[in-house]
Amino acid sequence: LSDRFGRRPVLLVSLAGAAVDYAIMATAPFLWVLYIGRIVAGITGATGAVAGAYIADIPDGDERARHFGFMSACFGFGMVAGPVLGGLMGGFSPHAPFFAAAALNGLNFLTGCFLLPESHKGERRPLRREALNPLASFRWARGMTVVAALMAVFFIMQLVGQVPAALWVIFGEDRFHWDATTIGISLAAFGILHSLAQAMITGPVAARLGERRALMLGMIADGTGYILLAFATRGWMAFPIMVLLASGGIGMPALQAMLSRQGDEERQGQLQGSLAALTSLTSIVGPLLFTAIYAASITTWNGWAWIAGAALYLLCLPALR
Repeated sequence: LSDRFGRRPVLLVSLAGAAVDYAIMATAPFLWVLYIGRIVAGITGATGAVAGAYIADIPDGDERARHFGFMSACFGFGMVAGPVLGGLMGGFSPHAPFFAAAALNGLNFLTGCFLLPESHKGERRPLRREALNPLASFRWARGMTVVAALMAVFFIMQLVGQVPAALWVIFGEDRFHWDATTIGISLAAFGILHSLAQAMITGPVAARLGERRALMLGMIADGTGYILLAFATRGWMAFPIMVLLASGGIGMPALQAMLSRQGDEERQGQLQGSLAALTSLTSIVGPLLFTAIYAASITTWNGWAWIAGAALYLLCLPALR
């Protein structure tokens, strides 16, 4: 849709849909009304994909990795600040966090209306019925060897990223005997470090080494962190290991920049939508896979899931030669 109608209108519709969704959740008197809000959010939820296409439209190609890093850092800071804000607002009322989220999305919408220019100024692709097929973009990528290979790397990296998302809390409890406070501190520390790495390190590293080497460096740092965490025996060890895991965050923005170069301007929306779909798929497959590995090995050694995640990076090597 953003390839046909432009990034700005689709992004504004997504922000408006999010504001409506949170407003409904704040005021819903019945469960079925809550479902209506979730349906609205699902239909209009394209913020991340369109934002990625917007960045890919920036003509200064050498800066793309840095811009993708900033975008990822913003998501990371939001993941840290959101629960804090929600917890504080929840002290006043269980409805207050949803009102706050609706207000913030509304403010975002108004800001976009007045300050956000259109980035997609090239030829608009006509909207065909087959384009509405969610598998159509993957068929397009299949016909381009480099794009298909890089999308496979993207899928693997997102899948590996589900290891800490699924296991950090339970692993901290089982291995290090962390309580809820320590887990909360560790998650906040990791989120801040990860965001700082993406915002401040991605650009200089990609400019100095190139995007492909920056991607490789990120995977090496992340995989090494996984292996060290698997063998860690004391809770304090996890905190210096976080520096390695956070440094691994430079890999994804570098990969997104590489992918954005493979498609012309008229296909950036389709490309970023495909990446968003892959991300959603890994958020389903990843937790099922890694919690199953963890459950199967918990009575012997509960580090195997981290080793499995690190080993998956080896599958990326043929595509990056």
